[in-house]
Amino acid sequence: MKPFSMCYRCLPLLALTVLTLLPQATRAQTVTDPAEGGIDFEIQGEYRGRIETGDRDEVWGVQIIALGEGKFDLVGYLGGLPGDGWERGDRTQTASGELVDGKMAEFTVEVATLRVGDGKLTILVDDNAVATLDKVERTSPTMGMAAPEGAVVLFDGTSVDAWNQGKLVDGHLGATNASTKQPLGDHKLHIEFRTPFMPKARGQGRGNSGVYIQGRYELQVLDSFGLEGKNNECGGIYSISEPIVNACLPPLAWQTYDIDFTAARYEGDKKVKNARVTVKHNGIVIHDDRELTHGTPGYRPEGPGKESLFLQDHGDPVVFRNIWVVEK
Repeated sequence: MKPFSMCYRCLPLLALTVLTLLPQATRAQTVTDPAEGGIDFEIQGEYRGRIETGDRDEVWGVQIIALGEGKFDLVGYLGGLPGDGWERGDRTQTASGELVDGKMAEFTVEVATLRVGDGKLTILVDDNAVATLDKVERTSPTMGMAAPEGAVVLFDGTSVDAWNQGKLVDGHLGATNASTKQPLGDHKLHIEFRTPFMPKARGQGRGNSGVYIQGRYELQVLDSFGLEGKNNECGGIYSISEPIVNACLPPLAWQTYDIDFTAARYEGDKKVKNARVTVKHNGIVIHDDRELTHGTPGYRPEGPGKESLFLQDHGDPVVFRNIWVVEK
């Protein structure tokens, strides 16, 4: 996500400078209210169903990504959606499409035409409908999970008292380079986040933030819906590890990270054992006891002792909620 290390206090100024230089039309394509997303937002999303091909009856999952101005990308997955029938491997089918009547998107895939609208994806061959996939809205099984006994609630929507530089944004915690006043060692963390809808943006300019585990290891937050799942995309541990599967949901959907972290061990100033982490993204394991061989740039370097949780400001209106931690 970041090609070089930078003092975190400089990031808000850099982000403001970049946003100032962007064309007004591009900057205006940032939506935080689903009701204002328009037809592109309505079509974008996940679709799932069964398709009969010859003597085979197969489950397929499809993700449709809005690119702005009625343009879309489509990714198909044989077996189901990522983390729900399909794991990491080749993305089975890709295509590009666009709005054809202001209400429906159309894609051409080999001999078939795919039409998407009104919560359905219809597959037509020679103008005959051969299969229909329904739009689905998946929710993390840990969404809204209450803090267990012994947990410290870091944010419940009412106060930012537990944070340095914390800011309330419509009852949520903004991505404002906020850091916890409480330093953390070994811990389990639950955090929920939402990326904005930015259809014209691409790559690192699309809903960018980061959850810095113990302030030293960046777990990416990004609108990576429908992408391959790299270490600089949502769920990736920047420069260390890509997720086992890209479990990213569409923008404006609330998502969860559940993190089980064991800090690096030191003898004096010498590191003798690397940190390790297990991460569930929307209830799906994306890092399984992953060794963290080095720190990542942007906040605090690796070192002995506890350090704060840090939520990066990268200029996009990413928000967080329901944050709690259990120290081990």
